Amino acid sequence: MAPPSLCVADDATFWPWHSWPAIAAWPDRERTVVVVPIAGLADWGLGHALDAEETVLLHALREASRRRPKDLALLVVPPLRFVFGPDPGCAFAVKPPVVHALIAEVVASVAAAGFSRVVLYNSSPWNDEVCAAASRDLRLKHDLQVFRINLGAIGLDFHPRRSADRWRVQTLLTFLTGRPPDPIPPEPGPPAPALTGDESVRPLAAPPAGMAEAAAEGPQTLAAAAGRLLSLLAEIQARTAPVHKFSS
Repeated sequence: MAPPSLCVADDATFWPWHSWPAIAAWPDRERTVVVVPIAGLADWGLGHALDAEETVLLHALREASRRRPKDLALLVVPPLRFVFGPDPGCAFAVKPPVVHALIAEVVASVAAAGFSRVVLYNSSPWNDEVCAAASRDLRLKHDLQVFRINLGAIGLDFHPRRSADRWRVQTLLTFLTGRPPDPIPPEPGPPAPALTGDESVRPLAAPPAGMAEAAAEGPQTLAAAAGRLLSLLAEIQARTAPVHKFSS
């Protein structure tokens, strides 16, 4: 019987599917890239479920994992799902210090297992800054190489104001879930001009893609995002570790 699914994952690179003896004997740990997925639960005004971030985040990662060359060693831990969420549409949100502590605990376990290259792979625009702070602090505390990849870097940004990707993200979700987005009631009257710093989530103005269009566009969007992600992971693996010299 197949093991129960914890999340969308590539079996060969998913850490929980490996035994502790296998992890302890893992070859070339110095060059193995360990990915820590970070996904929020939120309504992004796209008509899809609250786990939309995780759906997009992990499908792109699984596709990249399956395409990786044999010399790209990769391990993926289960996603962290309790993150900062200031918008009313966020669910199960916690304060930034809690997110920071959670990331630190997971990365400390990765370091204790002998791995030194870690990627914080984040889907939530609200958590860009806390991931940046955590990566800096963990580099200093554990002498690790900690990198960050946000979905915006691979063309799948959820951000309600800066993103030009939201229709593409909505269409990809329709393809991945096999269901069209729920209809979203239009806001009464014309939308008010956005003030500086206003990042309220609003429904898309463009009509959503139908199932046929999503079936055609979705695989191309997923392949393009996975290709960008794979390129970034390969670049991270090739990065030479800096030499740190600390005075006593």
